[in-house]
Amino acid sequence: MRARKALVKRKTRETMVTVDINLDGKGSFRVDSGIPFLDHVLSAFAKHGKFDLKLKARGDLDVDSHHTTEDTGIALGSAFLKALSRKKGIRRFGYAYIPMDEALVLVVVDISGRPYLKFNVKFPQKKREEFNPELIEEFMRGFVNESRVTVHVNLLYGKNNHHIIEAIFKALGLAFEQATRIDSRVKTIPSTKGKL
Repeated sequence: MRARKALVKRKTRETMVTVDINLDGKGSFRVDSGIPFLDHVLSAFAKHGKFDLKLKARGDLDVDSHHTTEDTGIALGSAFLKALSRKKGIRRFGYAYIPMDEALVLVVVDISGRPYLKFNVKFPQKKREEFNPELIEEFMRGFVNESRVTVHVNLLYGKNNHHIIEAIFKALGLAFEQATRIDSRVKTIPSTKGKL
């Protein structure tokens, strides 16, 4: 089996993002987006997904964090799609419940070839001091559209934005670790259509 790795660079007038990912890694990470909280949750995503991830982003943070966060999701999604290649032998589906103190999150994924995001999260706190929680949905939408996967994110309950967002990224990592895992019993594309 070929190495499931990808290197993607995304450059716009507003951002420059480089993503280097190995889906069959050990969870090592080096993340520098210029947004400390985004670095924190992306590191948790890589660690719990067991993906080796190197990510560097630079953007117009003097405006706000929106473009950098969204374009990071787009570049990461593009890297995932490239690393997955034909998707032969993968499990395809994955899910994870993650508790984080008072918060409980469920993330379910299908590496379907069809981008769809259901983001069933209402943040109880309007804004963290250094990061707008509404940007998480923008990140997820960019990631889902570029990776061509279906992702359902459900907040079952929670009061603290930090705990909710961190639980989302940990659950996303675990769900993708399941879905991207090679199953020795699966010799073809995991679809009756023969294509994802």
